Amino acid sequence: MGSGHDAVAGELARRLRAAGHEVVLVDVLEMLPARIGTGLRGFYRAVVRHVPLVYAGIYTAFFRGGGGTRPGSAPLAALAEHRLKEAVAGTRADTVVAVFHLAAQLTGRMRVNGRLAVPSAVVITDFAVHRQWLHPGNDLHLCLTPEIAQDVRHRLGHPAAACGPLLPDRFHPHPAGEAHWRRLTSHGGRPPVLLSTGAWGVGSRLDATARLLAGAGYAPVALCGRNERLRRALSKVPGTLAMGWVDDMPGLMAAGSALVDNAAGQTALEALAVGVPVVGYRPIPGHGTEGVRRMAELGLAEYAADPWQLVQSLDRLASGATARGRRPAPDRRLFRGDVVGPLERLAARRR
Repeated sequence: MGSGHDAVAGELARRLRAAGHEVVLVDVLEMLPARIGTGLRGFYRAVVRHVPLVYAGIYTAFFRGGGGTRPGSAPLAALAEHRLKEAVAGTRADTVVAVFHLAAQLTGRMRVNGRLAVPSAVVITDFAVHRQWLHPGNDLHLCLTPEIAQDVRHRLGHPAAACGPLLPDRFHPHPAGEAHWRRLTSHGGRPPVLLSTGAWGVGSRLDATARLLAGAGYAPVALCGRNERLRRALSKVPGTLAMGWVDDMPGLMAAGSALVDNAAGQTALEALAVGVPVVGYRPIPGHGTEGVRRMAELGLAEYAADPWQLVQSLDRLASGATARGRRPAPDRRLFRGDVVGPLERLAARRR
């Protein structure tokens, strides 16, 4: 419900329009009646920021797989069926694409009950694919990596393919602005390390992490998103540069020696795209914890379970050392997937 899903939707729309297609963006939360979507977004942001253990319990009950009868979000998604059906009819759409798990439950349910006549695809934005992404009614699932696509095919028995991350073209090695940000973020010659908190500025013991980085000889650069209170708090940590919302993220990313990440979301993918190594540390509960560990399993990032491991990882990665055992650079093939072609073929089936 943060800005990551919006960013994916926007980039997908850009690519489809560049290929000559008409795109209509809709927010599934705004399709829910009686401002339910607004309430859900506010509740999610509040629990993740202030009572993360509550969100951990919700994630375990509603999202994580397991045996027996488990609650799901399909009944909530059903409340948006009428408005989505009207939108599809009004735009004469050939395909509906979900980039958020509640939307995936909505389209899958409508395909099963015959209320959605056009094919539906799901672009899964998570590394750890929880069960709310996987409704068997959807026709196609597009995933970040081939390994994730294979897992989805095994779990659903339906088509799934790798499309790679959906990032704007400006995220590439050595973007414009890198030198400017390197001068700005270096503190006394210390290598800058970016501390990610997402668009909402979420994380646990971020001040302690900033102090740890500074004490280990790094220049912490805290990315606080739109959380002004967090920015003010972290700016008081000696040696820390606390940033609010930044438009030139490629340049800032490239200036960093490493990214300390807690969500395995768009920010981590942006860092990999510009060539900056990622270390998962103190992840947010639920999808953050599972995603950070999954990235490490895939060899795309490292995971630090404690402060000592974090410093050890940064000393190895940020120094540019080539000692034996150093994690190899992420495979650039991660960013060469195709998302337009599979959707075009899916739409052609309907026509």
